[in-house]
Amino acid sequence: MITVASIGKASRATDSAGTEVLPVDVETISESTDAVLSMQMATSTRKDMDVSLPGIVGHLNLLLGEDLGAEQDEDVRELFRKGYRLIDLKNRPTAETPSFGAFIYLRDAADVTRRLLWVYTQRHGLGAP
Repeated sequence: MITVASIGKASRATDSAGTEVLPVDVETISESTDAVLSMQMATSTRKDMDVSLPGIVGHLNLLLGEDLGAEQDEDVRELFRKGYRLIDLKNRPTAETPSFGAFIYLRDAADVTRRLLWVYTQRHGLGAP
């Protein structure tokens, strides 16, 4: 992996094909998952849920692209299975999904994201999120 720096911007990693690889921002993902996991069905609007959904799904998708040792660890492999099921478009909430369904989906996605983030921090010797 090559790191490319540009003036005025943070360094970005690129893979061997020159494609930009987004860094895993542990703090941002941790804050996003905390916010979702602190939501309560009784006080959260559907709009709140819909606003949070793309970010959580994006974080989950990013972590699913990381090498987290799924080949050697059945628990991590199970998290990957759950994560891939959640990001599958046919499983995501739509406008017709009842608010309760969207709420459960969002919490499940945040939970799996948070757990994968923990695995990521452990594999990279970082502090727990």
